Amino acid sequence: MSTTSVRAGTRTPQKQIGPRWLSNVLAKYIMAFTGIVFGVFVLVHMFGNLKVYLGPEHFNDYALWLRTLLEPLLPYEGFLWLFRLFLLACLAGHVYCAWVISARAKARRGKFARKGLHGFSSFTARTMPVTGIVLLLFIIFHLLDLTAGIGVATENFQHGSEAGSFAYQNLIASFSRPAVAIFYLLAMVILFLHLAHGLYATVNDFGITLGQKARSTVMLLSGLFALVVMLGNITIPIAVLTGLVS
Repeated sequence: MSTTSVRAGTRTPQKQIGPRWLSNVLAKYIMAFTGIVFGVFVLVHMFGNLKVYLGPEHFNDYALWLRTLLEPLLPYEGFLWLFRLFLLACLAGHVYCAWVISARAKARRGKFARKGLHGFSSFTARTMPVTGIVLLLFIIFHLLDLTAGIGVATENFQHGSEAGSFAYQNLIASFSRPAVAIFYLLAMVILFLHLAHGLYATVNDFGITLGQKARSTVMLLSGLFALVVMLGNITIPIAVLTGLVS
């Protein structure tokens, strides 16, 4: 009779998660870089959206300017599509690296969950995967509604052209639907939670060592940044629903 002995203390090799060249450090660098890109984008995007308060002419001219930027070097909407592809690549990298880091951490941790975390910062940290998924779904809805004008968009959606833009009219028509306006408001709250922690985590992801006072300052600035973006954006659907903008 033969016997098989198992050496005490040996562990079953864990399945490789993600490519070997993608270390956790590199994945965090990618998440930090793409996080900064998204942070700058949502801030600039918010300021652009606030042009709605200047009236349809200014807002539509702004939308048309984005589509004709760098003409004739690039064709109509050329720059816009290049920028969209860049953002899409950043989004894919951000989501994939987040999954890799989370899956590896879960595999190492096993059935034992980390305890002892308290406070708002720990809440935003624990809910990052959930808020990230919600934001991804919102981005898809937002693009279908106000960019592509298909599916969830209003029936009278008007596509722009080199002759002119109807971005103002489409925005008013969309936010005039209470369900869409409320969804947008909730999405901005989710964005605040995700952005507040994400910007703070970026400092750690780049390997910058901070003292307690510096960490508190970075956390405060990250929260203020996210708060400005949230408040700036939520004023728009509220203004449409209340008739301030029509």
